[in-house]
Amino acid sequence: MTPARLPGPTTMSSVPPPLTTAQTTAAVADERVRLADWAAALTREQWQAPSLCEAWTVRDVLAHLTTTTRLSVPLLAREAIRARGSFDRLEVNLAAARAQRHSTAELLQQLRASAESSRRFPGSSPVDPLMDLVIHAQDIARPLHLAYRTPEHVVTACLEHVVGNRFTGAPERVAGLHLVSTDSGWTHGTSSERGDGRRGGSEVRGPGLDLLLAISGRRAGLDALSGPGVDALSERLRPA
Repeated sequence: MTPARLPGPTTMSSVPPPLTTAQTTAAVADERVRLADWAAALTREQWQAPSLCEAWTVRDVLAHLTTTTRLSVPLLAREAIRARGSFDRLEVNLAAARAQRHSTAELLQQLRASAESSRRFPGSSPVDPLMDLVIHAQDIARPLHLAYRTPEHVVTACLEHVVGNRFTGAPERVAGLHLVSTDSGWTHGTSSERGDGRRGGSEVRGPGLDLLLAISGRRAGLDALSGPGVDALSERLRPA
């Protein structure tokens, strides 16, 4: 079966159309293979470094990314009871178990092997595993001061998905803000103009990846953002 082709970067100033299900599946496969190949060069010390996810090391994030296609309803039910109903605790427990059970080389191979799998967390959409991969790749790369690039159209698809995803808390973070991706032209929210024609106090602009990190709860994304709405977004990212 010939895999679906990923769309290339748009040559127009407009935002590219949403990815189809086939294109999303192809993007997930591509991200899994690319991230595994990129991460294979990390040192032992880098694997043990803290990630942007407070509870996880870099290696724990990798272990988490291998769980998506290996979950079953009985396993989830058992782990939900163990986590006493906390989804965050459930994810931490699952990642910890896989990190303990498998070597780093095995986890990398599992991530590659899952490239063609369409299995995902029960109740999730086709874009959710793509969003997970794109964000967690930055959770790994940024604390290590390394660059990991994701195609612009994939970042845009994740931005469009996450702003309406209540599970991530993004809708509350971006309420009343006008978001602008400076590399793709993607926008979200209503812009306002003052009497002098300048933008009002709600705009937040910057590279798509940094917007994606910030609106998904990572303060690391704020540094590259600008605009009068950044202070409001920053305040919403402070711990409760």
